[in-house]
Amino acid sequence: MRRASDEFHLPIVDGPGQDERSLRPTRRPLLCLSHLRWDFVRQRPQHLMSRAARDYDVTFFEEPLFEAVERPVLRLSHDGAVTVAVPVLPHGTDRAATDDLQRVLLDGLVERTGQPAALWYYTPMAMPFSRHLEADIVVYDNMDELSAFRGASPEMLRNEDELFARADVVFTGGFSLFEAKRDRHERVFAFPSSIDAAHFATARDRRAPEPADQADIPSPRLGFFGVIDERLDLDLVAGVARARPDWHLVMIGPVVKIDAGSLPQAPNIHWLGQKHYDSLPAYLAGWDVGLMPFALNEATRFISPTKTPEYLAAGVPVVSTPIRDVIRPYGEKDLVAIADDPGSVIAAAARAMARADATWLARVDRHLSAGSWDRTWADMRQAMEEASLAGPAPRVANDTVPTLVAAE
Repeated sequence: MRRASDEFHLPIVDGPGQDERSLRPTRRPLLCLSHLRWDFVRQRPQHLMSRAARDYDVTFFEEPLFEAVERPVLRLSHDGAVTVAVPVLPHGTDRAATDDLQRVLLDGLVERTGQPAALWYYTPMAMPFSRHLEADIVVYDNMDELSAFRGASPEMLRNEDELFARADVVFTGGFSLFEAKRDRHERVFAFPSSIDAAHFATARDRRAPEPADQADIPSPRLGFFGVIDERLDLDLVAGVARARPDWHLVMIGPVVKIDAGSLPQAPNIHWLGQKHYDSLPAYLAGWDVGLMPFALNEATRFISPTKTPEYLAAGVPVVSTPIRDVIRPYGEKDLVAIADDPGSVIAAAARAMARADATWLARVDRHLSAGSWDRTWADMRQAMEEASLAGPAPRVANDTVPTLVAAE
């Protein structure tokens, strides 16, 4: 395939409810470049960009789709105040051409929305097609160690070095990731997973009808929701189910990057698929324990699971494997039980179901009251404003950058 700039002008295709006037910014434009899709599992990017849209005109630029199209297009849609932009490229587009085509589509978008006041990166892999853009401030919200995920590009770390050099401020998705990255930039701030407490607290009202696909599952129920991928310890799930056939495991979420045929099957394991964010409290209301059966591997080494405070806000006791950002602070404060094998998970879950929970729940509420996605966004916005006023951050020399192994 020829390079995009040599071949043709690439169109932008508006989605339902879009017109050119709707893209003209009324406030400062913020362009978010993400590896996650807006309509995937609702997590950190959706929470933060929805709140950023109160202060900016937010455009959320996703990774490309590859379809049977003759010419690359950019599909646009709205979700509330956020504009979602999806590059659609022809099947068979190679890596180099993919970057070139995304750059042309991105330039066409910027022509219509205006030069971004803020560039917000979730993925270093956006650097090759966006490095030419200028902005008042560049933010790297380093929510995960993407280089450790299955299928990660070998270019990820090199692109991240460039992003660190370009960023004015860096946020991390948890304290472990902060400890690994804080020596790579002069302005690194830890913002672990937060909570929309009011949304999940509706699960404490057990009077609402249960979802149809959960209603007939016997109790006690140990539940999980989230992405089902290489970060889950499927052997642990199978071991708990096998040891306690009278307990039922409710597993909610899309299966990604692993073979669905590898999921353990048993009469007491129920794979219910992906559910909309709005329906999650209804499922939580019927659980006796919230389960976080994460594997202990490179992909989970720096995670700060959003579901930890979400389970707790629902009033559901939680059992987790020993993830560092769950142990600190939830395990240390005895808000979450930590267990690492089927026997200890079963024992911890039994204790959680048997305990009188009024005192525990009061401690949960005190802990959760200290944070919210609203507060997280407000603190991030303040850090951005301070960084903008202070000017470019001093750059850390490449030879002083620690490896992830050395950072432990």
